[in-house]
Amino acid sequence: MPRDLAPLDAAAASTPELVGRAAALNAAYRHHSAFAVMSRALDDPGVGAIALVSSFGAESVVLLHMLSVMDRRRPVLFLETGMLFPETLAYQQELADRLGLTDIRLIRPEAAALSAADPSGALYLRDSDACCAVRKVQPLEQALAPFAAWITGRKRFQAGTRAALEFFEPDGPRLKVNPLAHWRPEDVRDYMENNALPRHPLVAKGYLSIGCAPCTTPVAAGEDPRAGRWRGQSKQECGIHFVNGRAVRGPVPQAAETTIQTKADTMTETMPEAKTESAPPAGHRIARDDGFRADDWNAPFEPLANLNEAPAAALDLPSTADPAELSGRLDDTRIIRVDFPSFADGRGFTIAKRLREMGYQGRLRARGLIADQYAMARRAGFDEVEVSDTLAARQPEDQWLARANWMAHDYQARLRG
Repeated sequence: MPRDLAPLDAAAASTPELVGRAAALNAAYRHHSAFAVMSRALDDPGVGAIALVSSFGAESVVLLHMLSVMDRRRPVLFLETGMLFPETLAYQQELADRLGLTDIRLIRPEAAALSAADPSGALYLRDSDACCAVRKVQPLEQALAPFAAWITGRKRFQAGTRAALEFFEPDGPRLKVNPLAHWRPEDVRDYMENNALPRHPLVAKGYLSIGCAPCTTPVAAGEDPRAGRWRGQSKQECGIHFVNGRAVRGPVPQAAETTIQTKADTMTETMPEAKTESAPPAGHRIARDDGFRADDWNAPFEPLANLNEAPAAALDLPSTADPAELSGRLDDTRIIRVDFPSFADGRGFTIAKRLREMGYQGRLRARGLIADQYAMARRAGFDEVEVSDTLAARQPEDQWLARANWMAHDYQARLRG
């Protein structure tokens, strides 16, 4: 949401009846445990119809596990912004299967809204508030329409903006329930260990609060757990809970929508040409070990020539690149795409092998290969190949799957080790 708009206070926007109801619930549940607060909130008539909103982030598994024990049929709303880490998407599927959650609803931005506000997929570079508004705030507001309350995993220790968090909050037209509000970091850790719950794979790499890939970085020792979100900006919250450090809820005001559209139009006109050219082509798919799939990486790739001191979440490498240029700069890069100008040019295989030997653990994508080269790409360290629709018509999925059977996982493991 644009920073020049006056934010709304959630309590002020709520009715006196809802404010009083939240206060009464906090008094009634003041000495209850997190488990008891959540369990009773699911069926308390004073709370109403309720859904759990989960990011499937670093600590989300705690509430998801509690819900699976209480009632695994309850709705879970998952904001799939189109810019999440691949690890988050995989983790979401793993937890859904493991915990037996049967009503996970993937909430995505409307295609028309994205096309209008973020046609290039790079709005976050110019206005991260507007990006969050179109990818998170608006879709969630629509998804929450049938519910009288929603459950979040927010905790007091996570940030200064959450230091006075209560179990129940008036939140525009509905209640917000924070069962873990009073938990400490060791409580989260103990619960996960005692219940043998899987951790988000990025936690081991220093990501203590995990959002969209372009706007999330690892956290250094001693930093606030949310310090890696929107690093270098004054922004602390995506807008679902706070804007400019103050709580907000409700539909995005019309003035905000207009501002978002204006900024998006301006951005499209002034975006450097290299940024536009480096975005994935409209007509392509990804070939992996299990065949073709839709591309799940929607953020733009940064050309190597444009790289400066700041890290890039997605990086494009030409076949002439020297991986040594990236030494010590790979930790924050989530995906690297290597170009093969022709199928006879094998320099990209060497680049992939060297990147893996340097310890790069992110995704490696090849662009410009044919099916016959897929096995070699996997052995060199690539995870996937970007396939144009034209090539897919000439070399369908079964040809790529046949080559996938030739891959050598043990060699891949040695490269990554």
